[in-house]
Amino acid sequence: MTRVGMHEAKTRLSQLVEHALAGEEVVITRRGRPAVRLEPVREGEGFAALAGVWAGEVHLTEDFDELPDDLADALGAR
Repeated sequence: MTRVGMHEAKTRLSQLVEHALAGEEVVITRRGRPAVRLEPVREGEGFAALAGVWAGEVHLTEDFDELPDDLADALGAR
């Protein structure tokens, strides 16, 4: 495991990323205490994996943006 302080991590970021990509655990510390861990992003993780999940599943009606009269009155939107 590689542990480096915040300042050192800034100057060695590219090298630390390479270590993490190679499977090594890289921990960045702040004031001597572990703060964050660098790890590779796995395919299919995170928000990018959700792109297009609802494609073709959601259909909005033509009047989607129109408030019903009672709701418009309650919100003072008229």
